[in-house]
Amino acid sequence: MPAHSFSELHTIPFYECNVNNRISIPMLINILILASEHQNENLGLDQTYLIDHYDVGWVVTSYSIHINQLPRKDSVVKMTTRGTSYNRYFAFREFWLHDQDGQELVKVESIWVLMNEQTRKITPIDDTIIAPYQSEKVKRVPRLTRPERIESGADVSAKEYQVRWSDIDFNGHVNNSRYPEWMLDSLPMAFLNEHEPGNIDIRFENEVKYGNRVTSSVLVDSSDNAKIKTVHEIKSNDVLSASATIIWKEIKAKGNDQS
Repeated sequence: MPAHSFSELHTIPFYECNVNNRISIPMLINILILASEHQNENLGLDQTYLIDHYDVGWVVTSYSIHINQLPRKDSVVKMTTRGTSYNRYFAFREFWLHDQDGQELVKVESIWVLMNEQTRKITPIDDTIIAPYQSEKVKRVPRLTRPERIESGADVSAKEYQVRWSDIDFNGHVNNSRYPEWMLDSLPMAFLNEHEPGNIDIRFENEVKYGNRVTSSVLVDSSDNAKIKTVHEIKSNDVLSASATIIWKEIKAKGNDQS
């Protein structure tokens, strides 16, 4: 039986967009997670229910984001998600973003775990929790590409941030969309104005809490003339919190952009 999928339409408002009037990467992640939350609610398995009945919550450990085109302000997109497969400890969830003509704009693969709300440790996935998604039980879920690491002594740029109250989600820890926000902010504005990600592999290692100071470091690799690659790390107290590898593409000149 195929996994149960969920779809809904979403209009991209101006406040979800960057200076180029396309949805920003943090907001892209937010709206896709919103679709999965709505699926959870429809199945009667929202976060509040899981905490009240099982004392657990879903936590994402990694994303692999493939971007054909970021939708523009005021465009209507179709968001689709499904919990595709799972094993004892890991669940594989997919997301898609399509335009009104059915063209695939974004494809996201992700790995999730269930975490005990009290101990903050990973707990085995209860079959009764996963059953409504009709996910396939497998020995191994797909492995996502692990982000590269920045070698010691590499020539990096870095910025430091203090975790604010507004960075915290209902779990009491930093919202996952903040990590790519810090990562992108470590790059020059001129670069961001002229480039957008084509592929992002991001992995979350350790949670960051309110009041912590974090350092966002980036290594820019432009040795390949065909593409620019950036390698990112977020650390708190020298402990790795998140890492990412991003492959960039030039934004078309506005006069030639037909999308």
